[in-house]
Amino acid sequence: MNPNVVKTSRSQDYVKYGLVGVALVYLGLLLFLPALNIFVQAFGKGLTVFLQNFAKPAFLSALRLTLLLALVAVPLNTVFGLCAAWAIARKRFPGRTLLLSIIDLPFSISPVVAGLMLVLLYGRTGWFAPLLTAWDFRVIFAFPGMVLATIFVSLPFVVREVIPVLEEMGHDQEEAAKTLGASDWQTFWWVTLPNIRWGVLYGVILTNARAMGEFGAVAVVSGNISFQTQSLPLFVEDAYKQYDTEAAYGAAALLALLAAVTLVLKELLERKTNRVAGRLKALGQRHSSL
Repeated sequence: MNPNVVKTSRSQDYVKYGLVGVALVYLGLLLFLPALNIFVQAFGKGLTVFLQNFAKPAFLSALRLTLLLALVAVPLNTVFGLCAAWAIARKRFPGRTLLLSIIDLPFSISPVVAGLMLVLLYGRTGWFAPLLTAWDFRVIFAFPGMVLATIFVSLPFVVREVIPVLEEMGHDQEEAAKTLGASDWQTFWWVTLPNIRWGVLYGVILTNARAMGEFGAVAVVSGNISFQTQSLPLFVEDAYKQYDTEAAYGAAALLALLAAVTLVLKELLERKTNRVAGRLKALGQRHSSL
């Protein structure tokens, strides 16, 4: 074997291992060590103390409100995501690119800025203040404002996960169903939805994780009032400021576990979605060749 080739191969291996090492150190300092510290602090005084934190009324109230926010925001964003994804993937209309950009807006705007926009719209001096005052309906520093903030920050996930699957699926199966006499609803329910179900579920999981873990936008519009407008992420901050570190780390550990479960499910569903998309693409090419 040529010595120069061996030397080049070894140099490439050193570079590869060096880059991997730098990436691991970077992730360790910014991600793994902080996450590990959360669990060390949460379980530092034993499992009994850790579980006792979950029985505190403030924690239970924050958890209940967080689950309620997710129960409202996730279904609404799922329905919107399916409708928007189908329209964008199946139709060509003026403003389609603009609609995609608007849907992606929560990815580019700071959550704090999003919360501020809601305050400027629905606050006491906001654009809709006279109408809300006439109806005696409160949005800011109340549950409706928290729902609006949660919906905004978690809006794009279902849309962005379903559009690629619909595009890979093509039109052939839907057109065949309509040719056989199926209505639009029957075509969607029996043909489209089964083919995109893994992409939908993938988007729903990401939407739920963002909805339950959102801090910035919710903090601006909620007022962080204990037992009223305090979600679980806000409870973590408030408990830490009140020197109730065990409760703060316990709630943070629960949110971290939610993130870990989301990552595992995300990886599994991503593989499933890729396999389904590959089969749909192959099926579409087969129909085209016929």
